Amino acid sequence: MAAVGATTERATVSVGSHDTALCIIPPRQLWPSLNSLRSLYDKSYERWPPHINLVYPFVKAEALPQATAQIADQFRSRNTGASSQTLPVSLDAADVFVHRHDNTIFIHDSIKEHTRKLSDARAAILAALGHESDSASYRMHLTIGQTEDASSDLHKFLLRKASLIPAVEWEAAELCILIREKTQRDGNTSSEMKLWGTVSLGDFSVAQCPGAGSFAASGWPSDEAVAESGSLGRVPYSFSTTTQKWKPYQASLETEEHTQVPEYLRVSNYNVLAEFEFPPSQSRYPILIKSMLDKPALSDILVLEEVTDDFLSYLLKDNGIRENYSFTTCGPPDQHDVDPLPSHLNVVVLSKRAFKWDWVSFKRKHKGSVVLQFRDIGRTEDGTFVPLVLATVHLTCGMTDGSVAAKKGELQAVLKYLLQEHSQNPWLLAGDFNITTSAFTIDAALKKKAISSQTAKYLSQMEVALTESGLSDAWTEARLDNLDMSARRGPNDSLGAFEGETGATFDPTVNELASEIVGNGFNNRPQRYDRILFKGHEIFSIAGFNMFGQEPGDLEKDSGAGVEAKKSYGSDHWGIRCILKMNQEEPTDPSNATIKPVVPVELKPAETGLANVSDLKEILDKRQVLPSEEDISKRKLALNHLRAILLDGDDVESATQSRAKLTLVLVPVGSYGLGVWTASSDIDCLCIGSISSKTFFALATQRLRRASSNDVRILRRVSANSGTMLELDIKGVKMDLQYCPSTWIAETWPQAMRLHPGDAAFSLSMQTLAKLKPVRDLYYLRQTIPDLAAFRTAHYVVKTWARQRGIYAGKFGYLNGIQISVLLSRPLCQLRLGHENGVRPVLPQAFTVCEDHPRTYGDLGVPPPSLNTALAASTPAVRTIAEEFRKANEILCHDDATWSEFLGDHERADGALGFLKTYRSYVKIDVQFWGVSLAKGSQYVGWLESRCVMLLVDLSRRTPNIHARMWPARFVSVESPDDETDYQGCYLIGLDQVETSGGAATLSKEDLKVALGGLQTALQNFEGRIRGDEKFFDIKTSWMSASVVKQSDLGKLKLDHREWGGYTIGDDESDEEEELTEEEDLNDEDGDAEGGRPKAKSKKTAARNDVPMRPAYEGKFRSSADVISRLRWDPSLDSGDYVVGYEDRFLGAMERALDLWKSEQTDEEFIPQHRVLYFKRKSDGVVVWDRKARKDMLFGSGVKGVEV
Repeated sequence: MAAVGATTERATVSVGSHDTALCIIPPRQLWPSLNSLRSLYDKSYERWPPHINLVYPFVKAEALPQATAQIADQFRSRNTGASSQTLPVSLDAADVFVHRHDNTIFIHDSIKEHTRKLSDARAAILAALGHESDSASYRMHLTIGQTEDASSDLHKFLLRKASLIPAVEWEAAELCILIREKTQRDGNTSSEMKLWGTVSLGDFSVAQCPGAGSFAASGWPSDEAVAESGSLGRVPYSFSTTTQKWKPYQASLETEEHTQVPEYLRVSNYNVLAEFEFPPSQSRYPILIKSMLDKPALSDILVLEEVTDDFLSYLLKDNGIRENYSFTTCGPPDQHDVDPLPSHLNVVVLSKRAFKWDWVSFKRKHKGSVVLQFRDIGRTEDGTFVPLVLATVHLTCGMTDGSVAAKKGELQAVLKYLLQEHSQNPWLLAGDFNITTSAFTIDAALKKKAISSQTAKYLSQMEVALTESGLSDAWTEARLDNLDMSARRGPNDSLGAFEGETGATFDPTVNELASEIVGNGFNNRPQRYDRILFKGHEIFSIAGFNMFGQEPGDLEKDSGAGVEAKKSYGSDHWGIRCILKMNQEEPTDPSNATIKPVVPVELKPAETGLANVSDLKEILDKRQVLPSEEDISKRKLALNHLRAILLDGDDVESATQSRAKLTLVLVPVGSYGLGVWTASSDIDCLCIGSISSKTFFALATQRLRRASSNDVRILRRVSANSGTMLELDIKGVKMDLQYCPSTWIAETWPQAMRLHPGDAAFSLSMQTLAKLKPVRDLYYLRQTIPDLAAFRTAHYVVKTWARQRGIYAGKFGYLNGIQISVLLSRPLCQLRLGHENGVRPVLPQAFTVCEDHPRTYGDLGVPPPSLNTALAASTPAVRTIAEEFRKANEILCHDDATWSEFLGDHERADGALGFLKTYRSYVKIDVQFWGVSLAKGSQYVGWLESRCVMLLVDLSRRTPNIHARMWPARFVSVESPDDETDYQGCYLIGLDQVETSGGAATLSKEDLKVALGGLQTALQNFEGRIRGDEKFFDIKTSWMSASVVKQSDLGKLKLDHREWGGYTIGDDESDEEEELTEEEDLNDEDGDAEGGRPKAKSKKTAARNDVPMRPAYEGKFRSSADVISRLRWDPSLDSGDYVVGYEDRFLGAMERALDLWKSEQTDEEFIPQHRVLYFKRKSDGVVVWDRKARKDMLFGSGVKGVEV
């Protein structure tokens, strides 16, 4: 600076220009504490440095040399010999200037001696310029910010925040003269106050800058500079047990040796929901802290959003937090030497391990990212340690065009920063992304024009940006690996869920705090806002994921509130935690990695006509595919009723259960368990318990019959090689009940389902594992599919489409429910972060894979499935499915495709009508029945349908050049009434030439003649097999024939909607096996499949109420199965000398030679064991075993005194 010459004349200099100011500016090292708030709340932040005005407005710019000279002379003349006249300043208090339209919040010096000296200096300055002092109207201040309403909570919070600034103290050694410099940019005028010169209070010299000095140019940091610097220079706070205070961490992060990299890294994220009313209530704070300290939440790194000064001060006083987290990015604002948090809503990171950090600012105020670099977490490459970098986000909330565009820009900013500054580091990106995931919310916003179509695309583009940056979603990865341990609701509690709502962390349907915030409307849907993402698969692998904060707690009473405590969640968000396994080895060459032999799935965006999922659900609802609220309630009631019957019982049974330590678990499986059931679906139930199967079904039969007066019926009992099943009608709902004996599974339910499939706990018998397979598959699908709502919607769509196209019928070799689940699960599991979520992109990919992938030969390296779900599949059926998949894929990939076009016209049944018009020739299987027993007719039709698969196989073998497509339903004449007594219908098989790669081949006359001969032979053989079966085909009441007919000879046909196989006479409880009798105690057998331990058998002496007298028994009466085994395998007995007496359901008591008796259920002549009446020796006519008389001459069981 150049010295300005002194003058002896003191002329009056006019004061009133706003282009200059005389002020005190604090030393630059004190600026960060002030600018952290000024940058957000002070409108003049970019134009003014932090300052205390002494005279403003000041003199005109051209009068500055004269004015400064006179001021210097004035101070020099006031100097009474002291070496310096520095001004002490201590900004330790906050206050406000209330104006007409706004308010100015400032900090000031509360020490009177300091303010007096400052006032005296101001008076001397004015006197030097020829003016009198107006000390009464002057109040020293340093502006922090402005507010609009002095009565608002925002104003009160800012005033409180200003009061938390630690005292800013310094000795002002010079007066600063500022001058306004105006600039033109893009037609806009802007100005900045720059340093013109200074007046020293030491030697009273005047120094002028050679050109107006910019504070920014001389080191005044800007937001962009912070974001682009890449240096993380801030240190965390750590708690000192000595001083009981949080202090800046002093260890050198560069020189300290790295500690051992942890084996597992636990990272949590929690949006704690800020208080927006002043004074802030602390009633939720204990609930929040309890949630953070619960075992499912404890972690190595804890990221918190919406942290306020009040909450952070409360949080860091908690001993549990201090013990578990040694470091924090920000100290407690109420500590006298700690700065307040910059915004009302802040992101704070707590950690067990040391780090360095900084704030990366976005363009919008209050928005940015806390970026941390850890000292001892990372990976080693070529001997060099590469530390882990954690970036946090709390993107702009809202579902408008502006808010979505803002959050897109914010996300791009943090990703750009990470890619530019830390491209070689492993990353963690955690926080509240505020990205709307619910398909319902997005579609509703589009319909109401709350957002544009471009905004909807932005939401997908943000997901894509995350994937393209190499980030993986911890929740998605955990779901795919069956490692998501989050609490789940029941299988049908979320039937109303839409795509993108699985894994929601913000759920207004459950959380009252969230519901109060969003209110009613399309925003009132679950959203997966909170996420933890990681980059660096060479160092990280997912080891677990869970949510916390899902248990409400008691609100603490605010002082003086006088309101009783009530239950509340800690926050409107659930907390999330992921567990990452750290790879201790250096990364290997990826080219050496083993590639899994899987079929690639490339997800493509769906066409615009299929974009609206809400329209799709409306279509499904109109077709009565989706269950109604009444259906849902009805099935819940029926299931609860069945559970109460089986698990509770009366007082006597309760005593028995207590004595036997009976443990039973009832689990709905199948379509109901997956939530893909329809109004016509049965409920498949599996009961798991600690008793044997025989004991369970005897006990269940007793209890069900006792409850028969309460809308409970046992329709029939089915015995098979796989076990016994009861078909039930509970309050009008059909149910199938099966049982699996396994004490350990029942006692540890449902934790057992979370174990790895290879866990030693599943070293069970093959029969037990087969019984458990449906429930294990159910839980695996529900735990690994990322978006269950999308899966359910897609399942409904495929099932509806398959029915319409005539390829949904497992018994004919077409699709069934489990096959659709397998078909959809893999494309849905590919819906990781970065792909369009939901059903839209899934269906084309599922159809493409199944259409293109050859199934004729096995794949090398791919093991066969452990369960064949397509036992009835045939070559014609598989060819038909592939052709339908190809047609469906063509529709879905068309530009103007719609769901209505894809699903077809349900009312017109255009799929069946198209089938009737597609083929020139058909195989027509006529079916007639004129018997009086509907049960027998149902049995006949069902058996005939099961034989049709063999006809398709035979046709494919005999006529390989002919494609035979069977429609899986019966047709009847259009004139046929539905209530016709004599039934006449038909099954149709369309015939066409097999297409080759070059198109349909033209068969020669000779080939056609051979094919027709093979066709006729196959039909004759089929007729012979059907008519020759005396068990199911009765020539007196039924008839069938098979022939080839032309399309023109079919006549007018329609689908037959007659229901066969309902509850009929003959399918009643009379077929049930006998119940537990007095000599059969519940403890007679242990059904535990893990290895039964013999249990003592107790004898009962009580008699049944319905039998007045009963002979004494010699042990337990041996079963008919035991008798058959004894007669067949005892070398002293001749099995050919025995016959079996059994009860035919229609013909009464019948006899059959023992050697002709079939025990396999799959055999056509199989007869259930409970229909066996007696065993008789042919040589002398002696009955050696009689069920009714409980007579047993072979084993000596049953009634005493019987001669053997």
